[in-house]
Amino acid sequence: MTPPGSVEYQKTEKGYFEKRGLNKHAGVVSLWALGVGAVISGDFSGWNLGVGLAGFGGFLIALAVVTIMYLGLCFSIAEMSPALPHTGGAYSFGRTALGPWGGFVTGLAENMEYVITTAVVCYFAAAYLQNIFATPDSVQPLWWLGLYVVFVGLNVLGVAESFRFVVFITVVALLILVVFGISAIPHFAWSNLWNIPPDPGQSTFLPRGYMAIGAALPFAIWLYLAIEQLPLAAEESLDIQNDMPRGMMWGFATLVFTGLLVTFMNMGIGGGAAFFGSATEEPLLDGMRITMGVTSGSLLGAVAVAGLIASFHAIIYAYGRNIYSLSRAGYLPTWLSLTHKTRQTPYVALIGGAVIGYGVLMVLYFVGDGGAFGGVILNMAVFGAVIAYIMQMAAYLVLKSSFQHIERPYESPLGRSGAWIALVIAAVVLVMLFANPDFRPGVVGVLLWFLAGLAYFGFYARHRLIESPEEEFARNAGK
Repeated sequence: MTPPGSVEYQKTEKGYFEKRGLNKHAGVVSLWALGVGAVISGDFSGWNLGVGLAGFGGFLIALAVVTIMYLGLCFSIAEMSPALPHTGGAYSFGRTALGPWGGFVTGLAENMEYVITTAVVCYFAAAYLQNIFATPDSVQPLWWLGLYVVFVGLNVLGVAESFRFVVFITVVALLILVVFGISAIPHFAWSNLWNIPPDPGQSTFLPRGYMAIGAALPFAIWLYLAIEQLPLAAEESLDIQNDMPRGMMWGFATLVFTGLLVTFMNMGIGGGAAFFGSATEEPLLDGMRITMGVTSGSLLGAVAVAGLIASFHAIIYAYGRNIYSLSRAGYLPTWLSLTHKTRQTPYVALIGGAVIGYGVLMVLYFVGDGGAFGGVILNMAVFGAVIAYIMQMAAYLVLKSSFQHIERPYESPLGRSGAWIALVIAAVVLVMLFANPDFRPGVVGVLLWFLAGLAYFGFYARHRLIESPEEEFARNAGK
């Protein structure tokens, strides 16, 4: 009998890894686009709900805190990824530094983050499409299904095609944001930022008080969430030692700029924070209608949906590689890591993640509160994200102290301090996720999903691991 906490490895059949091959394609521009594209939907939808909860001043404070967290996180990941160049990414970091259980906890949390994030983005993209084509709420599930079919198919088509598309659509989305920002200048009024009526005893800067800042943190995270997926492209990167750190930090700088752009310009026009903070799920589309002088039109809506499409496509890539790496190592059923014979893409993992994501949407569609749907599912995604962040920063700290022999082509200028700050902020966000009763049922639901995953590993998967590249590296202590 295997002692509690230990693991067993099994032999693989002949050709096991040959059936799970990947192609190299990604350069620094592709990695930059993958990171920015995965996040950029946050500039188009979702983040604005945080302003409704905390007011513009409260959201600004939340955004500053979250930006500091991601600065430490991105620098730390930029150091770990070329040092541990495996598709497992976060799971690989956790596995090497914290053992099999640490690796699985990290990988499972990241898996939940990406699978649910695609569902969030799918939900907001469908909201835009419903607005464009004036379809009733009853056809929402058909929009979701169509989006999954099209973009999972594009990811299955091939890594080269997938990266070309993500570069194209990310550049398009960035141009849309810049055009919007410029067009909003004549309509901008400083007073619009502070037009949420304050609660008794509160100020126009913090109309809901200091405690509301915590409620806004998950929505501020939405302006950065998923940039940390870049290490999942490690085995498909042409020059990971040089390109991964540059792609990560260029992407982070781009997102700081776009986040500040939409935060001020979207809230500073029209009905201001009082309207855009809570009354719309398509803030950029509604904003463009004001700045472009257009009250309706499918073309304007199609332009506005580009950012959501960029993220949807990029995060499908992320959950596909996450499931692939965990499956290849035996943490998940090994058939999930099979790749296409000619296209070398993890098609089973891509389809499997889509089925789960669509299932999450359908469950919330039938049992959830329609008015809080977007906020509930967004908080569910952040739950997985912050657990993964805590584990990755813990792995970074262990790697710095106990694995000093590992070659590091790049080192974080913030070192341990940056990792500690990111870890503490992520832990605070994790606690705050349970504070808002409107979103708590979804967070509790995803917590149960997380516990079920741990039980699966404890009772079954830990006895059937495979010595994948991540496992071999960890078992040899990186030597």
